[in-house]
Amino acid sequence: MYYGEIKKFDISNGEGVRVSIFVSGCRVHCPGCFNKCTWDFQYGKLFTEETENEITEALSKEFISGLTVLGGEPFEPENQEVLAPFLSKVKKMFPKKTIWCYTGYVYDKDILPSDGKKHCAFTEQFLSRIDVLVDGPFIEELKDISLQFRGSRNQRILHLK
Repeated sequence: MYYGEIKKFDISNGEGVRVSIFVSGCRVHCPGCFNKCTWDFQYGKLFTEETENEITEALSKEFISGLTVLGGEPFEPENQEVLAPFLSKVKKMFPKKTIWCYTGYVYDKDILPSDGKKHCAFTEQFLSRIDVLVDGPFIEELKDISLQFRGSRNQRILHLK
């Protein structure tokens, strides 16, 4: 898996001050996407053990509320394969910090059902580590800058825990 960016002090993508990783690779391709460069699965840098260490070091700060995973698209199967075990490590190391995840797919249609188009061998483990999921594609006609933690009115903030 590749990633485009790690933000160590992010206040835009979840509650509190967070560490955010923007993974690479997306098949949704929402018109008006703010991060088109991450559609390419090989954009940015390779996610390595050093990357994991950089993120966990940033998460160790007491004032950091948690980790946010966005993209690109975290629920592409290639990304789930890497993220599921990594998020398990994060939860074990920081059980009181929250994990937020953003997806352009719809939770109860594309992800949760075993026959959903983004459900794969890693989905249950991946979902079990996520506290808050922001789901749904960005729809330019429904863009609303007054919404907190969302870009368009169709997107939902789902508390999975």
